[in-house]
Amino acid sequence: MELAQQECYTWQDYRRMPDNERYELISGTFYAMSPAPSRFHQEISMELARQLSNYLLDHSCSVYPAPFDVRLPTAQESSDTSTTVLQPDISIICDAKKLDQHGCVGAPDFIAEITSPSTAAHDNITKTALYEQFGVREYWIIHPLDRLVTVRLLGQDHFFLPPHIHAGKGMLALTILPELEVDLDLLFRSITLNDQTLFSIKKATDLLISGDQQLFYTPYCSPVCPQQ
Repeated sequence: MELAQQECYTWQDYRRMPDNERYELISGTFYAMSPAPSRFHQEISMELARQLSNYLLDHSCSVYPAPFDVRLPTAQESSDTSTTVLQPDISIICDAKKLDQHGCVGAPDFIAEITSPSTAAHDNITKTALYEQFGVREYWIIHPLDRLVTVRLLGQDHFFLPPHIHAGKGMLALTILPELEVDLDLLFRSITLNDQTLFSIKKATDLLISGDQQLFYTPYCSPVCPQQ
């Protein structure tokens, strides 16, 4: 279905996008997502979802792998008029009131994004800022090629604390659920450490510090939304 060009798109417009294409909606602008993730991405996503799901089987929190829509309305927006809709790779939601038939409304308690050379700036800069703004308590950025996990935790001032970077081995506990430990050796078992990584963690950290807002996603359009 062809969407009429307009200044600012919302969740209602998002629902009318073609089913055979994947988009995220950020501040009223559609961004086309990568056609298909790499094999490494899929293996890590499946393994992380498996470990989290096994622990949360009889828990009040639930885990949802992508594709799973997370609407992030501002204080001036409703779930229907939300101008930001994301599809995190992995989400944990502990408040059942945030869930409806379409996904989640409001910030998940935990999000993991599995980054790649083409999405590194998006995951490390754009999504970090969004997840901080909307109150995601714990955000993991998983770097398959580097076998690293960057952990961002929301502080009492509602800003992310400085990042903690963990090597991809041993056990790593979720801060929001300290009893839940992820086996990083299993998570990265199919990947051989490569010194010639296409996108190193140093590059990602440099971008984060510099505040470069470059997006590696392709914009569907460039509307200007009203100031929130």
